Amino acid sequence: MTTHRFAAPPAMVEHARRFHAAGTTPATPRVAATVLLLRPAGDDFEVYVIRRVAAMAFGGIYAFPGGGVDPSDSQAHLDWAGPAPDTWGDRLGLAPDDARAVVCAAAREVFEEAGVLLAGPDAGTVVGDVSGDDWEAARQDLEGHRVGFADLLAGRRLTLRSDLLLPWSRWITPDFEPRRFDTYFFVALLPEGQRTRDVSGEADHTMWIRPADALARAEAGELRMLPPTLVTLTEIAAAGTLPGVARASATRDAVTPITPRLDVSPEGHPRFIVD
Repeated sequence: MTTHRFAAPPAMVEHARRFHAAGTTPATPRVAATVLLLRPAGDDFEVYVIRRVAAMAFGGIYAFPGGGVDPSDSQAHLDWAGPAPDTWGDRLGLAPDDARAVVCAAAREVFEEAGVLLAGPDAGTVVGDVSGDDWEAARQDLEGHRVGFADLLAGRRLTLRSDLLLPWSRWITPDFEPRRFDTYFFVALLPEGQRTRDVSGEADHTMWIRPADALARAEAGELRMLPPTLVTLTEIAAAGTLPGVARASATRDAVTPITPRLDVSPEGHPRFIVD
């Protein structure tokens, strides 16, 4: 297994110092889902990243669209296409109802944060352009909790295409962070006819970028990213092509959680280690 080492942001080092000095009980991680949207780019492919606004947890840092599982995700009763919830449960190591909630959260979050809808009129189709004013009003109602995701889809007679999401990994925030997440990572190809939009108030910058370029810019200090993002970019870059990413997903372990650990190098530099 490859071991990855990354410089630790000063704010997180301070969180760790305070946590260990106070003997604080770790916060319970909130279950979450995040989605790597991918699209072709010549002979290569690009991934969509967003920069969280500075006022948020992990603000100023580039990540992928995603967020916590809401109660409405657990209570959703919607038309469903693709692997059944019990099959998803096997892939994610969850009970079927919990797996359905995580998949629902992934689809909901990517619509809320990127304006991309992984749904269609039936199990074999996907909606096209969803950037019109009526769709934007629906997205805002969803983001404002004025309508549930299942109700939004039912009102437009759409089916959630769970088969458009491919499981990739699972990450848990280190115990010293005051806000922690147990996050399931998925990959998805941008549906034909749809486009991402900078719609979420949680981001102040968005862009499509080749994984290798994102890693190079992060190494140069131009893009701030945390270990889950950096490792995942490294992994999808190694897959080489979009079909390669899909093939790799079939054998990925999305059950065993990965938690970066904070260490201090012999030179005294704090760093995250992922192995």
